[in-house]
Amino acid sequence: MDWQTPEDAVPSTFVSEAVRRSLVGAPPASGAWREGDPVGDRRFAQLGPLELERGGSLPAVTLAYETWGELDPDGGNAVLVLHALTGDSHVVGVAGPGHPTGGWWGGVVGPGRAIDPGRWFVVAPNMLGGCQGSTGPASLAPDGREWGSRFPYLTIRDQVAAQAMLADRLGIRSWAAVVGGSMGGMQALEWAIEHPDRVARLAVLAAPPASGADQIALDSVQSEAIRMDPGFAGGDYYDAQDGHGPHRGLALARRMALLNYRSPTELDDRFERSWQSGISPLGGGGVFAVESYLGFHGNKFTRRFDANSYLVLVDAMNSHDIGRDRGGVRAALERVTARSLVVGVDSDRLYPVPGQRVIAAGLAHGLDGGEPVVISSPYGHDAFLIEDELVGAQVGRLLAP
Repeated sequence: MDWQTPEDAVPSTFVSEAVRRSLVGAPPASGAWREGDPVGDRRFAQLGPLELERGGSLPAVTLAYETWGELDPDGGNAVLVLHALTGDSHVVGVAGPGHPTGGWWGGVVGPGRAIDPGRWFVVAPNMLGGCQGSTGPASLAPDGREWGSRFPYLTIRDQVAAQAMLADRLGIRSWAAVVGGSMGGMQALEWAIEHPDRVARLAVLAAPPASGADQIALDSVQSEAIRMDPGFAGGDYYDAQDGHGPHRGLALARRMALLNYRSPTELDDRFERSWQSGISPLGGGGVFAVESYLGFHGNKFTRRFDANSYLVLVDAMNSHDIGRDRGGVRAALERVTARSLVVGVDSDRLYPVPGQRVIAAGLAHGLDGGEPVVISSPYGHDAFLIEDELVGAQVGRLLAP
């Protein structure tokens, strides 16, 4: 659900001093990209109005996106890469002006990688409701004020509808492949079910056929942590001075989420019962290294994300049910005509492997005879972002001629 950052790549409690200095001071009221900020590698598509599944509409939708490679004259080499909850369009590239973090999947997308821009035209949008250039709660509404608490409820299907509008704008009639993990995997599934004639290949990584009660419960406490922050101000906090937005609640939600993204054995092996400060636990006043790790990432997160977007996107994940109004999960999966790959992670406690087994069993054109590929990794749910060699090999198999 989260992308890998350099300090997450190895089991270490330490990060560079330069990174630490960048996190000093009060967080902003919102970490969203705003008009007037450096554009970086983003492009923007103005897509017009969008009617929403649960009623209501957005009068004007913008999707930020990035591309790599060149589109063939016949448009047959386009690959859609869909990010997870806290990701964005910056799949490949360094951190810098406009991009608070480096690319989140550079081990899978890039020259010589599984998704090679020398062969494929790769498109990665920031999803609708996000906060890195696409229309979301931090965007300006028609009255010139941020949407804030007025932003409408979105579903996964609404986000896919916006992506379909982007594909139309780019002149892409059919995707050679749609690839997504976690929340992006939910969207990839919806693409293949709702638009089977537009998806030739499908890769679903660490995603379920529907969000269950356990996942919804985990999401609900994260959302409540944000709403209980006095700085949340009912969702209308954008004019707050730095240090007075809902950063404490957002950081706490992030800390809760991280516990679901990693496996208990990985945290135990990395941190054991070590103390970050070196102070004896018997003397008091010390901080366990795992507490320091969570605190660091909570603080870092508030500087690149928006609390309202987090709530909107979590609600969209909770809406996920491919069988809704389609006669159930199996009937929905029968609509998929794409050559399909389903990947699960044996240590994933957020979206466990049984969910991927249900998906794989219902796909008529799976690569593996109705079974998912199960990756063995200590990294839990985040393995689909960290285990580049294992994941890349599977995605490459799907994209083989």
